[in-house]
Amino acid sequence: MKDYAVSNIKNVVLLGHGRAGKTSLAEALLRCGGALERRGSIQEGNTVSDYDPEEIKRLCSIATTLIPVEWDGHKINFIDTPGSFDFVAEQYEGIAAADAAVLVISGKSGVSVGAEKAWKICAEKNIPLIIYINKVDDEKADYAKVLGELKDTFGKAIAPFLVPIKEEGKINGFVNVVHMKARRFDGENVVEIPIPDGMEDEINPVRDMILEAVAETDDALMEKYFNGEEFTRDEIRHALRHGTKRREVIPVMCGSAIKNKGTRLLLDAVCHYLPSPDDAAELLAENADGEPVELAADPSKPLVAQCFKTIADPFIGRLSFVRVYQGTLKKDDTVYNTNKKAEEKISRIFYMCGKKQTETDKLCAGDIGVIPKLSITSTGDTLCTKSAAVLLEKPEFPEPMMAMAIMPKAKGDEEKISAGLSKLMEEDPTLSLTLNTETHEQVIRGVGEQHIEVAVSKLASKYGVNVELKLPKVPYRETIRKSVKAEGKHKKQSGGHGQFGHVWIEFEPTDSETLVFEEKVFGGAVPKNFFPAVEKGLRDSMEHGVLAGYPVVGLKATLYDGSYHSVDSSEMAFKTAAALAYKAGLVQASPVLLEPMGELLVNVPSADMGDIMGDINKRRGRVLGNDPQGDGTVTITADVPMAEMGRFATDLRSMTQGRGSFSFAFKCYEQAPDPVAKKIIEESSVSE
Repeated sequence: MKDYAVSNIKNVVLLGHGRAGKTSLAEALLRCGGALERRGSIQEGNTVSDYDPEEIKRLCSIATTLIPVEWDGHKINFIDTPGSFDFVAEQYEGIAAADAAVLVISGKSGVSVGAEKAWKICAEKNIPLIIYINKVDDEKADYAKVLGELKDTFGKAIAPFLVPIKEEGKINGFVNVVHMKARRFDGENVVEIPIPDGMEDEINPVRDMILEAVAETDDALMEKYFNGEEFTRDEIRHALRHGTKRREVIPVMCGSAIKNKGTRLLLDAVCHYLPSPDDAAELLAENADGEPVELAADPSKPLVAQCFKTIADPFIGRLSFVRVYQGTLKKDDTVYNTNKKAEEKISRIFYMCGKKQTETDKLCAGDIGVIPKLSITSTGDTLCTKSAAVLLEKPEFPEPMMAMAIMPKAKGDEEKISAGLSKLMEEDPTLSLTLNTETHEQVIRGVGEQHIEVAVSKLASKYGVNVELKLPKVPYRETIRKSVKAEGKHKKQSGGHGQFGHVWIEFEPTDSETLVFEEKVFGGAVPKNFFPAVEKGLRDSMEHGVLAGYPVVGLKATLYDGSYHSVDSSEMAFKTAAALAYKAGLVQASPVLLEPMGELLVNVPSADMGDIMGDINKRRGRVLGNDPQGDGTVTITADVPMAEMGRFATDLRSMTQGRGSFSFAFKCYEQAPDPVAKKIIEESSVSE
C-alpha cells in the first residue's frame, strides 16, 4: 500500500445495529477499492471482516476489524465494529481511533436501538457521520419511511443526498440531489442517465433542504440564497463538508451492500464530506506538568500514538492496533510508553486488512496500523517520543454487569482458567475475573450472557480449558437479636497432662461488623493470659453461623466468669471452650439470616418505567424514587436484594429492547424475610 498525505487519509468507524449489514458493506467497500476479486458471504464464513472461528460459527461480528480501502486518491481506514450490545467494548475501541463514522441502518427495520445508541455515542464525542440506509432493494424496504424515522429521531440535520430511482417497484438507480445527476445500476457499475421525468416532487423538497443547509453555514451564502442566486458546485461541496464536520448536516446515502449498489457513491461521500486527520476536531494531550498540549497531524513532529485495541492470541501472538496522531512511527524505533513509564522496541509494523498483514516501514500521522509483540503496552496506552512525552486520555468502557461463577470441569484447572481469561481480558476491557474469598468462587463478569458465552467458548478452543457456569453464591450473613449467657467447658483427660478450659460468656447484638470483645472477670477466675485465646476462639467460630453456616456479624461477647486448672489449662483449651460457649449461646440468642442489599440505578425510556418498577417489586425491591432526565428517559432508584439480581441484565435488555442501562452496588445487610431465610437454611443443610 502506497504512502498517503495526511489530508488524503480517512479514519471511519462502521456502526449500527446487529444484522444491519456492516460486514456485508465492508465486503462491498473492499470490492470497490479493488482489494477483492469476489465478495465474501457471512453465511459461507469467508468474509474479510468476520474471520474469527466464533464469528463464523455465530454468523455475526464479535470483534473490531480494520478494513483499509483505497479510493479516488484516498486511503480510508474503515473500522468494522460488532452491532451486538454484548460487544460494546469493540465499538468504543473503534470510535476511539476514528475521526468520523458511517452509521448503517436497515431499509427494512429502520431506526433500531443499536442505531440510537451509536448516534448517542457519536454525539457525546462530537463525531461527524454519514448515515447509510442499506437493503433498499429489498421488497420490504421503505426508504421514505426510514427517512421520516431518521428526521423524527435525530432532528433536522438529516440531509438525504440521494433519491432512489424506482422502476416497476424496484430501485434501479439514484438521483444525486447535491449535483443533480442521475445514475442507473449496470451490474455492480453505474451509468449516468438523464434525471427521469416525474421525479420533481421527490427531488425538489430534498434539494431545497440541502440548499438551506448550505446557506446556513455562511452569511455570504445565506445572502446569496435569499437573492435567489445559484450556488456553485464548489460552494455546495465546501459548505456541506463544513456542515458535516460540525454535525449541522448529516448526509444520508443509501444502497444495497449485498448487491454492491450505491457503495461507490458512499465512498465518494466519505472522501468529499468526512474530515481527514488534519481537519478533524482538536485533540489534546497532557504533558508531564499536567498541562494540555494540542496535537497536530504532522509527520515531522514528535511522535504521539495510542494503542486502541489489543489481540492476545496463542496462535498469532500479541498484536497492538495503533493510531498515530502526530509524528511518524518507524520500524526499529524505540518509543516511550507514558502510561507504563517504560520504553518499547518497535520491531515490525503492519497494515491490517481483516487478518491479512502487510508489512510496512512506518506509520505516518493520521494512519492506523498494527505492532506485534509489544511486551508492556495495553489498550489505551500512549506511545510517544520520550523527550516530548505526553499522555492521551484512555477510552472509557461500560462496566460489566453480568456475573457468573466459573468452574473447571476437570479438577486442578483453576489456574488455567485464570491464565486464559487474563489473555482474553487483555483483548476485552469489559471482561473481568475476580476471586470471591468468602464463597471461594471465581466470578467472571461481562456485558451480557452472549459475551460470557463467547469468552467461555474461546477458553475451550484457544486455551484448552472446559468450564461450567452458574449463578454466583450470595454472601449472606448471620446475626443475633437478643442477649444470652452461655457456658463453655472443655475437659479432657488422656493420661499425663489433660486439657481444661471453662468460660461463661454473655453474647449481645451490636452494630459493629466485627466482634466486640470485652472481659469483666473478677478474682482471677480466668487468668489474663488466656483472654486472647478466648477472643481467638470466638473470632474463628464467627466464620460459621449456627443457621446456615454463613459468617456472623454484629456480635458483642463479654467474658465474665469461668475457671481454670493450674496444670491442664492451656490457650488451646480456652479457645475450644470459647467455641463451645459460642455454639451454645447463639442458638438461644434468636439468630437471624441477613441478606445483602444493593442500590440499583436503572435508566430506561419513560414508556418502560411502569414495567421496570413492576419487575423491581417482583424482585422484592423497594423503589425509592424516579428522576426524569429530559431526553425521554427516567432514572429509577431502588434498593434490591442481591440474590434477586442474577438475571436482571438479561431481563432489562428484553423489557426495553436494549435501551435500558443500570448500575448496582452493595449498600447494606438486612434481615431476610422468613420464607427466604427458611429456604436458604434448608438448602445449606442439604448441601452439607
